[in-house]
Amino acid sequence: MGRLDGKIALVSGGARGMGASHARMIVAEGGKVVIGDILDGEGQALAKELGANAVYIHLDVTKLPDWEAAVKLAKDKFGGLSVLVNNAGIVNFGTLSEYTLNDWDKVIAINLTGSFLGIKAAESALVESAPSSIINISSTAGFKGFAALHGYTASKFGVRGLTKSVALELATRKVRCNVIHPGNISTPMNHHLDLSGYNPMDRMGHTNEISYLVVHLASDESTFTTGAEYLVDGGELAGGAAIQAK
Repeated sequence: MGRLDGKIALVSGGARGMGASHARMIVAEGGKVVIGDILDGEGQALAKELGANAVYIHLDVTKLPDWEAAVKLAKDKFGGLSVLVNNAGIVNFGTLSEYTLNDWDKVIAINLTGSFLGIKAAESALVESAPSSIINISSTAGFKGFAALHGYTASKFGVRGLTKSVALELATRKVRCNVIHPGNISTPMNHHLDLSGYNPMDRMGHTNEISYLVVHLASDESTFTTGAEYLVDGGELAGGAAIQAK
């Protein structure tokens, strides 16, 4: 028996990287999944790989009608929606003098407003299928600042706050809302970065190390958990290195 038997999930940014890992593990644990992304070729290939328990839909997370269509697909194809994974996200860089309003608007629209729109579109379906779970993906940048990552950092702090307010509003309706804060995970978005020595474990994380937690929060193992925050960062935020005597 799988840990997610009977669960129906919608994963944004699900075509590759962490999202694809989440989709694979959801199906492996007995769940069904709607994969939403703008990477149509990769998304369709993943759905084909996963078989009858997966379906792909084009999903631009900044567009409410796209979200509504994805929720409808989950209901029409699989009979409901009990898990929402707000995984889609981007990162952009720039010093204060270089960083434009368009840069800011783009990252906020995808990382923060996209999560809000997903929750808004999915709310009634999640309530109908309760006990249900919303899983937001933030970052260690939701806990600390990074120079020249102004929009990304602000968006990830915002996801933390959104998680809390949604958890409070939906608690009595048996819809949980929790947030995961990955550290540096090996994905196509950051494969080019040199992060040796960045955390105490001295390595990048693997996508399945986030997916295991997604499965736990999606399952009925976590029915008394809401508004909670989970760091999966190799100890990055545990503290600094030891102070050495001169």
